[in-house]
Amino acid sequence: MNNALALPAGPLATASLALARQSESTPIADHSIRSFLFARLVAEQEGSAHDAAYDEDLLFAACVLHDLGLGTLAAGKARFEVEGADLAASVLTEHGVAAADVDRVWEAIALHSSLGIADRRGLLTYLTHKGVFTDAGRFTDIDATRLWPIYAVYPRPAGNHYLQDAIVEHAARSEAEAAPPYSIAAELLRQRRAEA
Repeated sequence: MNNALALPAGPLATASLALARQSESTPIADHSIRSFLFARLVAEQEGSAHDAAYDEDLLFAACVLHDLGLGTLAAGKARFEVEGADLAASVLTEHGVAAADVDRVWEAIALHSSLGIADRRGLLTYLTHKGVFTDAGRFTDIDATRLWPIYAVYPRPAGNHYLQDAIVEHAARSEAEAAPPYSIAAELLRQRRAEA
């Protein structure tokens, strides 16, 4: 792709981006956009951008909406990944996306933080996971010179505390449902309590 910063156009992409920006903090919305741009770079680098299973519109929706569970629309009654997946599924359904594709995006969002699982659940889930965790610094297979232009337009705040803070805040609203044992939310809550 000639322009690594180009975002998909169309009603679904526009609605997805608007919803992320309206309901999430700016750092989280920017993280979601970077996640898409990094996921697309991974697809290009690994040669899957031309696979039949690659769908840039669905990838954009999955990445841009993956943290809706940390925004103002989430009730805090389930894991943030699941609440985000449910909210995203509603958006896709409202835009006439086929049920099978809605389910693929739901799965990509619900599993985006599931290390060791997401990379085994199809290309969309794999790329969403890789994009999210490339931004988190866990994956470093993309040359830094390809990442810098993205960070210049969508800067990342120092540290990843903005994500951790949002996850802990969401989990604290209904700990039994939103932070079940062994989830990322439960672990972050445990760490915060140990630090206090």
